[in-house]
Amino acid sequence: MIAFTYKEDRDVPYDELMALYRANEWSSAEKGETLQAALRGSHSVVTAWRDEQLVGLGNAISDGCLVVYYPHLLILPEFHGQGIGAEIVRRLKQRYESFHMQVIIADAKTIPFYNKCGFRRAGKTEPMWIYAGNDHS
Repeated sequence: MIAFTYKEDRDVPYDELMALYRANEWSSAEKGETLQAALRGSHSVVTAWRDEQLVGLGNAISDGCLVVYYPHLLILPEFHGQGIGAEIVRRLKQRYESFHMQVIIADAKTIPFYNKCGFRRAGKTEPMWIYAGNDHS
């Protein structure tokens, strides 16, 4: 069994960050320095490491009191199914467990995963956005 180390550090090395986002084909990898600055400005970031390799990342944006939004959860594709994403989500949820609202927008293929993590559809709401990427069609 592979051992992973988890860190709460918003300063993720640029090359490791880009490798993770490119491996997942996220459009934000095209804006590397802006992405790194955004993560530094996040309320919290949890990373997963195998030795010196970044294998997973999740972040939270929050008002610090009532509402938290989890915009990014990425795991290197070759490490999917090993519990890394669930552990990152568990750590984030634990930090914000007293909050009134924890929000995530899930792609259709990730809904079963987030259901297992305790998230449910928010009533009759529909996610809406203005999005500059093309990787969530």
